[in-house]
Amino acid sequence: MSGEAARKTAESLTYLTGFGNEHSTEAVPGALPLGRNSPQRAPLGLYAEQLSGSAFTEPRADNRRSWLYRIRPSAAHPAFSRTANGALRSAPFNETVPDPNRLRWDPLPKPSPGTDFVAGLWTLGGNGDAATRSGMAVHLYHANTSMTRRVFSDADGELLLVPERGGLLLRTEMGLLAVHPGEVALIPRGVRFRVELLDATARGYVCENYGRPFQLPERGPIGANGLANTRDFRAPVAAYETTEGPVEVINKFCGNLWTATYDHSPLDVVAWHGTHTPYVYDLRTFNVIGSISYDHPDPSIFTVLTSPSDSPGLAAVDFVVFAPRWLVGEDTFRPPYFHRNVMSEYMGLIEGAYDAKTGGKGGFVAGGGSLHNMMSAHGPDRETFERASAATLVPQRVDDGLAFMFETRWPVVATAQAVGGDHLQRGYDDVWQGLERHFRNA
Repeated sequence: MSGEAARKTAESLTYLTGFGNEHSTEAVPGALPLGRNSPQRAPLGLYAEQLSGSAFTEPRADNRRSWLYRIRPSAAHPAFSRTANGALRSAPFNETVPDPNRLRWDPLPKPSPGTDFVAGLWTLGGNGDAATRSGMAVHLYHANTSMTRRVFSDADGELLLVPERGGLLLRTEMGLLAVHPGEVALIPRGVRFRVELLDATARGYVCENYGRPFQLPERGPIGANGLANTRDFRAPVAAYETTEGPVEVINKFCGNLWTATYDHSPLDVVAWHGTHTPYVYDLRTFNVIGSISYDHPDPSIFTVLTSPSDSPGLAAVDFVVFAPRWLVGEDTFRPPYFHRNVMSEYMGLIEGAYDAKTGGKGGFVAGGGSLHNMMSAHGPDRETFERASAATLVPQRVDDGLAFMFETRWPVVATAQAVGGDHLQRGYDDVWQGLERHFRNA
């Protein structure tokens, strides 16, 4: 599909709403069976198939599964064979040793002509083990062409897509989603999809979550409202393809890419119902909570989605957004404070500037990112510290940037291509040089 056709399709989409809902949708009336999931003969000559994103016996609140009613069952395919991984890497990450140094990168260079989303995936690093479903990976992508007769799925984890430049039309088994910079899209484990570009190029970030699926964080003392609202998450309505002929299906399995050529499109689900579904979410709808007296809360208050671990309160992965907000703290240093953290933080920038990172060669720019591993000291650079320490404290609107963070309980081990690439900023530590001694012993 051409870019113009993809844009028109994206503009015409309608959605189901609500995170974690038991959605039901059919592209053809009567395609969903009533009263049972797997009738002896499914309606309209379709095949009934369950897609389980969790173990059968996980608690109801955590259970993710959807029933799909499709033209051909997923089992109808030839054998997969190994194919090249390109710049895609997976856990365990052992090309390099864990590095306590603070690292920062410029955006990815321009891709070669004809690079689609899958070919444009480039891995920065991660932790855990994909085969044991623990940990995460940080990827970037830079593409200049739509996927054509190619479909991708990830058996290792769910994918959180964070566009920074250029919109995407995601054709999934469950239907279509359009996602633009300032929004994020969540593709569950095992769901097949194709990426079409809405603009000449597309660039952004991906968090691959090997562990428990992302969920909305508990609000605790905040109460019933605030943070990400359930109703602002949009799920696709059923849509299907009847494409016949060769379609390449690429499957990421235990860290490697495998390929098979189908004689039909696997995006042929005519109806579905369940909870294992893709979503898109507009980050600008996030209801920011903050201090209205002094100091400011920890950045965990900006958590959009969390993947819990086996330790209460300790996330395997958090997705955090620094959205437009007011700063009103009295006698308060308003940028993020100097910090050492047991968690590891990868930060990216979608647009504008981030209020704690203004200095340094190359800077913290949209499409780039920084990595502060556990207990690595970080905080405002010298220029930001000096400006914020002398600022007149009036109510201040922060609306010139949109940044995010993938925060994880384990160190992120960078890939060899990340620490050896030309777009790694050398001398990042210099941004903290010149922080003078102001101590007065009286």
